[in-house]
Amino acid sequence: MGRGRIGVENLHQYKERVIDPISKSYCAAKWYNATIWLGHGQTTSCHHPPGHWIPLEELEDNPSAIHNTPHKKKMRKMMQEGERPSECEYCWKVEDMGKNNISDRVFKTEIFSDKDIQTTVDMPWEENVNLKTLEISFDRACNFKCSYCNPAFSTAWVKDINDYGGYQNIQSDGRGHFQDTAPWAEPATKKQEDNPYIQAFHKWWESDLADCLEEIRITGGEPIMHKGTWKLFDWFEQNPDRGRNMRFAINSNLCPDTPKVLDKLVEKSHNVPNLIIYTSMEATGVQGEYIRDGLDYDLWMNNIHRVLEEGNISQLFCMMTINSLCLNSITEFMDEMLDLREVYGRRAPVITLNILRFPSFQSAAILPEEIKTHYKEVLDKWIKSDRPQKMLDEGEKESVIRLIDYLDIVKTPHKNTAETPKLYNDFKSFFAQYDIRRGKDFVSTFPGPLADWFTSLEAEVPSEKDILSKRIELVSVDRDGDPASMEAYDGGDDAHELVGDKRYGPVGGWDTEKDALGGVNVDE
Repeated sequence: MGRGRIGVENLHQYKERVIDPISKSYCAAKWYNATIWLGHGQTTSCHHPPGHWIPLEELEDNPSAIHNTPHKKKMRKMMQEGERPSECEYCWKVEDMGKNNISDRVFKTEIFSDKDIQTTVDMPWEENVNLKTLEISFDRACNFKCSYCNPAFSTAWVKDINDYGGYQNIQSDGRGHFQDTAPWAEPATKKQEDNPYIQAFHKWWESDLADCLEEIRITGGEPIMHKGTWKLFDWFEQNPDRGRNMRFAINSNLCPDTPKVLDKLVEKSHNVPNLIIYTSMEATGVQGEYIRDGLDYDLWMNNIHRVLEEGNISQLFCMMTINSLCLNSITEFMDEMLDLREVYGRRAPVITLNILRFPSFQSAAILPEEIKTHYKEVLDKWIKSDRPQKMLDEGEKESVIRLIDYLDIVKTPHKNTAETPKLYNDFKSFFAQYDIRRGKDFVSTFPGPLADWFTSLEAEVPSEKDILSKRIELVSVDRDGDPASMEAYDGGDDAHELVGDKRYGPVGGWDTEKDALGGVNVDE
């Protein structure tokens, strides 16, 4: 139960008591939570809205400006006044499905006290606020190159594009993600200690951030590849009188290139009073390895056991990114999570289901109806069975039910989703090239209806010879401007859309007056 709920109050009752009286769009994450990419200088309020640039000129006098940006302040004002920020489409779409679903803004609000929430109601929207929960990334170094990821978050993906060039014949919002090496995501400086965003973070951390934070979470890339992560581990060891009540969390694929890195993680965990690990997986065996290229599934599972048995871990979460491929073995995977729960009890991984929207051609929403219906029926049967009903908590059950409703109702991942022929083209074109580049085989990995559908699709694909001989052009996509500014970019979710003579990155964008939900044609 979240800290904000009282007695036996459920999530719906909490929403009615606390959130709805404030406004129909309120989310405490806009004040108390942030994701900050310190390497290149972007931030957002949670993982759903796209990032926007941090004004560099404000940092010297106000290091908290890495969070308290003018853009976020405008979003706070909108929420105080009951308006829906377009960048929060993910939650609006869940709420507007007509099934009384609980969206993530409820989960991201109920973790804070009623007093904390009242503070955000009473304070002026333009005032600076200290964070309570924070996600930071020091850079994009990562040894995985997951199918739905891109060079902005993985140096392994950067190498893929440098080695073979950009993906060809991608027509939807994924085209820019897979065409260049995302040079805008390069760290601002070669040395971390010279980076002004990292400098601002440490200045804010030492002044008062470390004393007010309830949780700091390191993301990536892959955090255990970053010096900055180990520096924070050392800080906890060197400052035993500070941060005692803070939760220190890291995202990790738990598959480092060398065993020594996991040894170090297990060792250092004993210097942190409240260490939480978030790892990611959503499919079993070879299917998981296909989606998360670089993964050794057996090694991942073995390392799960090791950190639980040898490390000082307060809690372990397994983040499931729900995409078009994972549904093939999703119930088998969740059963394996329940197997762990039988061994480790409440120390076993808590599962969270996060529905992928970008790139839209990899979203579960674009699958043919007969395939979605099949997966929906499998999930419905599973969640109603005895074992999940007894072993899953309320939030986990809600997430599975939400996924079932999503497969039943939602026809498009986001408002500017391309036409179905383009999405089908991109699905076939991308994974056909993915197979050649990565030495994989879609059809043998996903036998049955998914493989049959993939085989039936037609798309123009470069020859294996052209790809492997590195004859594919590397395209640079211009991402000048603030990618999350609605004033600078009015193109909604469609990434890299031409505006004037400039191309801008993804902005998110949900126009509540113009966009339709529940499978209704937007043009109707």
